[in-house]
Amino acid sequence: MVASIAQKVVGRIISSKKSFLLQRPELYAVISKRSNSYGNVLKGDTVRIGCASGFWGDSMVAAPQLIHMGKLDYLVFDYLSEITMSLLAAVKKKTNGAGGFTPDFVQVAMAPHIKDIKSKGVKVISNAGGVNPEACAAALKTVCEAANVDLSIAVVTGDDLMSQIPELQSSGITEMNSGISMPTSITSMNAYLGAGPISRALDLGADIVVTGRCVDSALVLAPLLHKFQWSMEDFDALAKASLAGHLVECGAQVTGGIFTDWHTIKDWSNIGFPIVECASDGDFVVTKPPKTGGLVSKATVAEQLLYELGDPSRYQLPDVVCDFTDVRLEEVQGQEGEAVFVSGAKGLQPSPNYKVSATYAEGFRLTAVCGVGGPRSKDKALKTAEEILKRCRRIFKQLKLDDFTKVHTEILGSEHNYGPMTNLPQGSRESVLWLAVHHKDKKALEILAREIAPAGTGMAPGLTGIVGGRPKVSPVLKLFSFLHDKQNYKIDIKMNGEHVETFNPTSVPTTTHADTWSPSSGDTGSALPRGTNTYRLEDLAYTRSGDKGNNCNIGVVARHPSLVPYLKEALTEAAVADYFGHMFDNPDQKRVRRYDVPGINGFNFVLLNCLGGGGIASLRSDPQGKAYGQILLDFQVKDMPNLTDITS
Repeated sequence: MVASIAQKVVGRIISSKKSFLLQRPELYAVISKRSNSYGNVLKGDTVRIGCASGFWGDSMVAAPQLIHMGKLDYLVFDYLSEITMSLLAAVKKKTNGAGGFTPDFVQVAMAPHIKDIKSKGVKVISNAGGVNPEACAAALKTVCEAANVDLSIAVVTGDDLMSQIPELQSSGITEMNSGISMPTSITSMNAYLGAGPISRALDLGADIVVTGRCVDSALVLAPLLHKFQWSMEDFDALAKASLAGHLVECGAQVTGGIFTDWHTIKDWSNIGFPIVECASDGDFVVTKPPKTGGLVSKATVAEQLLYELGDPSRYQLPDVVCDFTDVRLEEVQGQEGEAVFVSGAKGLQPSPNYKVSATYAEGFRLTAVCGVGGPRSKDKALKTAEEILKRCRRIFKQLKLDDFTKVHTEILGSEHNYGPMTNLPQGSRESVLWLAVHHKDKKALEILAREIAPAGTGMAPGLTGIVGGRPKVSPVLKLFSFLHDKQNYKIDIKMNGEHVETFNPTSVPTTTHADTWSPSSGDTGSALPRGTNTYRLEDLAYTRSGDKGNNCNIGVVARHPSLVPYLKEALTEAAVADYFGHMFDNPDQKRVRRYDVPGINGFNFVLLNCLGGGGIASLRSDPQGKAYGQILLDFQVKDMPNLTDITS
């Protein structure tokens, strides 16, 4: 008999009945008794770093919260993604070189608080410069002058390779995943720089450091390099500090945001943004300001540790290659209350190359979203999409326009993304039509945009409206990534508008690291006790998912160490590939890699080519795989004993 435990979990279906998880709170994400204090785990001098932004558009409550309650030495803001870089490049072009940085950093994060930043002695580091860091610094200077505040503003440049496009195209560089040649329609091209030049800017006296593209974790590694003057060959320290940066780079995701047990998290409206307090040996604690919402626990930190990783034993960064497989987490008590002590990251020699991400234009896209109500809403939505496309193809033929290059239809509310695992009863009376297309000609999509609304009077009943009005046509931007030798870069540091130094990196040994993945069978090596129970994965584990280009990763962390063998046996690569088979770009070539992460009782799954192109290129409602981990929570693990017997 299937034990439908998860149906009883409060927050999924409100019920007065007690589920297994509620009976065993040590498996749930409540704050357990914390065994140590900061003083017992962090040795010597420490540095406190808060992260007030995980992306361009993060909450405006973060900066004042951290400035006034965080007792910080440094405040960092992470704004950039591959998509953001392409958008900023378009803004720079449209404004004749005046834009191209994230204005929120200047206007929302810094301007209202610049006097407090100065008075509290907090130093600020951000990649808000985007594709125009010098313009960002100039805007900040204007803010400082208006507030009569004297702060030294440094700019790090050298990541932008747009001027080298002809040379790179003629060199025969190919995309590192697909193998295609470099296209001619490049819109942005930036290398992921490391922490060295940021740290050097701090050495030179900067109060604020603005960069273009760098790896997100470098924003945290840099001030620790500056403070502790680690050797660039102290790879373990670099790996630990990089892990600190990785954990906080997405803002509130490590302090209870998008947590599997979301219904246990209090006060989302005042969620605490993360702080790492780091010691001279690289070990650190993760915490948040006092009297804020959210949660810092082993589970919230473990989920974020696996976020958007590939091979956890070879996480490649410019300054160090990190091995996170034996990281240890311990809940401790601090002056703010809840905190997690993090140790055990190991470092290896870095690569001789920087990773470069370019974006290029390839045609146009359009997305129409329409509500549909009444009986058989899914059938009506599908038929409506089919007829709209048929009408447009008839018009295209008359005008001698080519067909759509790609069409994607989803019916939201029908569990489309669950594919064959859907358990939604037939006859849904509310749905949302998601119709997205690519075409090489903008004119063709403008025709489609006009033909959506007529469906409201000439096709199925119940079309309630078009979200956002007539859909807009936008360029399709695709990702082109490659590796480029670090010797080919000139990285400059400017201070208050004047060039002060060309960064001269420390010479360290480098090596090329291969991925350590090898196929796994799910064999645990010993016979496991069996039973007649079937549990949903949500009863056994936490999950977190994200994207890397067109690949999706799903981190899975067992709720109890004794559950790991059962998860290892059930969640094989083949089983996960079958579960998500309908999501792969080519279902006949579905590929999944599993990596074990024993330190946190976890696994990292990488699903290759399953996001419909990923990012802006994808036509799907979930182009970045954010819901894949949630979908996996319904995976059934069978033939298990009673969980109380396993975990007691």
